[in-house]
Amino acid sequence: MKQTFEEADKNGDGLLNMEEIYQLLHKMNVNLPRRKVKQMFQEADTDDQQGTLTFEEFTVFYKMMSLRRDLFLLLMCFSDKKDHLTAEELGNFLRVEQKMSSVTPECCLDIINKFEVSEENKQNGVLGIEGFTNYMRSPACDVFNPQHHEINQDMDQPICNYFIASSHNTYLTGDQLLSHSKTDMYAWVLQAGCRCVEVDCWDGPDGEPMVQHGYTLTSKITFKSVIETINKYAFVNNEFPVILSIENHCSIQQQKKIAQHLKEIFGDKLDVGEALNKDPKQLPSPNLLKGKILLKGKRLPSYLSADAEEGEVSDDDSADEIEDDFKLKNSTSNGPSQHQVESHIRKKLDSLMKESQIGDKEDTDSFSIRALLRATHEGLQRNLRKNSKDGMKKSQSRSFISNLKHKRHSKSRLKCQSVETEDDSQQEPSGGQFNRGGRRRKTIKLSRDLSDLVVFTNSVASQECLDEGSPCNVLSFSEARAQNLVHHRAERFLTFNQRQLSRIYPSAYRIDSSNFNPQTYWNVGCQLVALNYQTEGRMMQLNRAKFMVNGGSGYVLKPSLMSKGAFNPLSDEPLPANPKKQLVIKIISGQQLPKPPDSMLGDRGEIIDPFVEVEIIGLPVDCCKEQTRVVDDNGFNPVWEETLSFTLHMPEVALVRFLVWDHDPIGRDFVGQRTIAFSSLMPGYRHVYLEGMTEASIFVHITVHDIYGKWSPLVLNPSYTIMHLLGANKGRQLRGFRGLFNRSSKSSVDTHNGVPPRKRSITDHLLRRTASAPAKGRKKNKMPLAEATYDRKQSTEDSQSTFVEKRMGNRKALQHRPASMPLDKLLHSNLNLSTPEQEESDPGADTIIVEN
Repeated sequence: MKQTFEEADKNGDGLLNMEEIYQLLHKMNVNLPRRKVKQMFQEADTDDQQGTLTFEEFTVFYKMMSLRRDLFLLLMCFSDKKDHLTAEELGNFLRVEQKMSSVTPECCLDIINKFEVSEENKQNGVLGIEGFTNYMRSPACDVFNPQHHEINQDMDQPICNYFIASSHNTYLTGDQLLSHSKTDMYAWVLQAGCRCVEVDCWDGPDGEPMVQHGYTLTSKITFKSVIETINKYAFVNNEFPVILSIENHCSIQQQKKIAQHLKEIFGDKLDVGEALNKDPKQLPSPNLLKGKILLKGKRLPSYLSADAEEGEVSDDDSADEIEDDFKLKNSTSNGPSQHQVESHIRKKLDSLMKESQIGDKEDTDSFSIRALLRATHEGLQRNLRKNSKDGMKKSQSRSFISNLKHKRHSKSRLKCQSVETEDDSQQEPSGGQFNRGGRRRKTIKLSRDLSDLVVFTNSVASQECLDEGSPCNVLSFSEARAQNLVHHRAERFLTFNQRQLSRIYPSAYRIDSSNFNPQTYWNVGCQLVALNYQTEGRMMQLNRAKFMVNGGSGYVLKPSLMSKGAFNPLSDEPLPANPKKQLVIKIISGQQLPKPPDSMLGDRGEIIDPFVEVEIIGLPVDCCKEQTRVVDDNGFNPVWEETLSFTLHMPEVALVRFLVWDHDPIGRDFVGQRTIAFSSLMPGYRHVYLEGMTEASIFVHITVHDIYGKWSPLVLNPSYTIMHLLGANKGRQLRGFRGLFNRSSKSSVDTHNGVPPRKRSITDHLLRRTASAPAKGRKKNKMPLAEATYDRKQSTEDSQSTFVEKRMGNRKALQHRPASMPLDKLLHSNLNLSTPEQEESDPGADTIIVEN
């Protein structure tokens, strides 16, 4: 408060005049009528300095301005229209609405003593509006289940029954071509809950192996320093096992050095023989492996003699993640210098990054394969040809051009077809072993010392079938291979993941370190879905939400049906015998929503016009979005009072994503988000705090119903159905807080009484979405929303949207509601009763409607 006061005091006289108050309100996204602001200003200005506010007076003014209408009505509902709650009434609220069990009078008195501001109220054992607001804004009423901040799941099941937080190319700080490699990345991701990290090992100077991204210009760090960092930070926040994915490109001599460092630094943490031998046919549990480091890599075949110090193993899988087209190894001594190549690539990458920043921040795929190919490889090869005497071989050029043509069709077809292309480019004949297609496999020499330390064997990711093998086999799949399996062999993939581990890593085309949607692979039970932790965005937000469910331990138990049962996750009815869940979310209001973070005009820009979008991310049949109307010119305390409902077939794997948008074409319209696993949602009245923001939140009410067999309209939309059955007049007799907030306008009542509701078409639904989140260059539309709905021009849906909007149900007409509230009347507890007709004739009247 003091900081806000001092920033608003432009002339530094220790007082705030009316003009400074107006400027402050604009900065805080508040657009109250000047009459209302002046009235509150005069009530707060009680000393002799007429026309200015001291800090103490400003504190009173701020409390008057921020008094929550929604919370005040909620308090009145449970206090029989008094301005306070007794301990008994508070207990009733906690049991009925918040679904809390074991609520005792002592518990209620503790809440009053902790959150009540007035000493008089504390002595009387009652909770006033300020204390009630403090309680509702506290972590006790957050939307996230507080019990999930700790380990709350069974940790004694086989490790293949868990989703495991995994990182890709952990050492990189940025893109896959030019960024720096740092040991700090291992310290950061391990403390953030990641339990599977990757180490790419290459021969280094003086016999010391190095960690880097091969065939690129990324910097190098020593293998020893990486292992020391992992040993220091692996078990700082939790003791559950860490999987070390070793990608070995070293000579036999330096492999022995790797084994030496692992033994000397990790010591007993590598000894997992007892846990593995307990049941050879089943993987051990996370509890059995506490404090252990598990190595994933190559192991010598069993048919080799135990005396053999080395042998050949296949190198066909993720060990060589970068495709030959992208390897920077074609320049010769006569070609351009490394500095020239690096400068060229950096310019192309910078151009690509600027392009991507123009796009929607919520794009599910932040990269374009054709753009990436054009921006890097094609330009680089052209640059090399100009500077090299011999140039590039024509066959390589033809191969690249054919690949480019092969990939220029639709994205879905591209991803499926790129499976074969990746296989061809990575499986050049350089060894004596053959794969099932008759082609030669690449092989490497493997040291016995390193092989003996490996727990999980990194097997070749066979695309033809998912054969049953040893439980310690881990199949690694590129993003393209895995997606092909998900689309064509989902049930078999799911069955495989019930007994073994699979690891999914990003496509080589993601040279900007962008991430794929991990939910696609969680849906089929893949445990190790590796993401680029250094790239913040939608996909990492989903990843964080997924692993917050179990105390951020990096291990989340799969649903029992996914660990033991059989179903098709792509089906429209994946679990027909199981009851579905109906999630009903009422979006009530918002609090202190800031301007978009990248607003071009910053604090001088227009006050935001916010709306809320709720997205379900889970099985394909469950994925959908719904949104509220737009509230004009109010980011401080917008009120929506709209109900959104969703049907979930498998809620155990679903994530619920709350997004706040600004209906404004200036700059980015994305304000903030919070993503939470369905299983972590708390019922009742809750605040959803936007991630990374201290005060910005939306106030919601959450209920969950079971649906058996065919859905019931009464369950799907209880307020609409009750009004339809009882009629508008009888509906007004419904008591309670929901009645206060569910009042309909006259036009809405007429619709219920006789006129059949207009069924919203798909085009209208898309228009509503795109009009609320306008495309770049669209002028801001300030006409009333009810009229604007019919005057919008058709716009194109984002072609890269992963989820199809499936909710086309009846929605009530979009309306404006007054954003301000009658503060003076509320503060004096003078509640005037009026009818909706009176409110419509005088929408600015200082009244509160109480429905009986």
